[in-house]
Amino acid sequence: MAEQTQGAVPLSAVIADAATGVALALRGEGDPYALSAVLRQSEVLAPAAIRVLGADVLAPYAMDVPGAPAGGDDAEVVHQALTSYPPGADASEVSVWTYRGLVEASHTLLPGSAREWPPPPDAATGWIDADPWPKLSHRVSQLAALALPGLAPGLAEQLTARTDDLARGFVRAVRRRDWLQAAGLGRWLARLPDVPQSLGLDSGLAFVRHMGGGDPRVTLHVVAARRFYGRGW
Repeated sequence: MAEQTQGAVPLSAVIADAATGVALALRGEGDPYALSAVLRQSEVLAPAAIRVLGADVLAPYAMDVPGAPAGGDDAEVVHQALTSYPPGADASEVSVWTYRGLVEASHTLLPGSAREWPPPPDAATGWIDADPWPKLSHRVSQLAALALPGLAPGLAEQLTARTDDLARGFVRAVRRRDWLQAAGLGRWLARLPDVPQSLGLDSGLAFVRHMGGGDPRVTLHVVAARRFYGRGW
């Protein structure tokens, strides 16, 4: 998605602010979370930012703790993103999967909405078995928002067979100091069973947070791994 600006504020800054708001909510800090407060309908770049962050914009509503319920304004903001940026016929697997994940999360986490959500598009899975581990790791890291509990169960099941390859990708990303990729992979590994003990995932995630915490999306992924799966402490 091309970088855009509204006045002096680039899309990357809007994404960073939203990711920070989600991470704060997952840590139980700040005001009660409401997506429509973090990304207002009047914000021109809100739909694009939601499309980039995907299901993570609804992650705080997946916590099993009391909080502000998702309201109609949230549904309007998400619906605008889904209708503004649907995947085209030539869209990448990552684009289709992130869109599908946002639709699934909307059905599950915004159940009181009167909105009719678009049906989740078919998403290819052949790449999970076919991709060599470096390419697989790159794609999976871009799908970190789908690592929310209960989301994309079929994808999670297929990725389980390639846990060792994703662990190799995590180590490679850390060595290359690619903190965003490492955080995304670590978050998925936190969800998957039978992660090799030799990987040291908990200390690895803590290290990624320490080194790459200046990027709000890195922080978001590590905080989500802690909040939902107890990993990275």
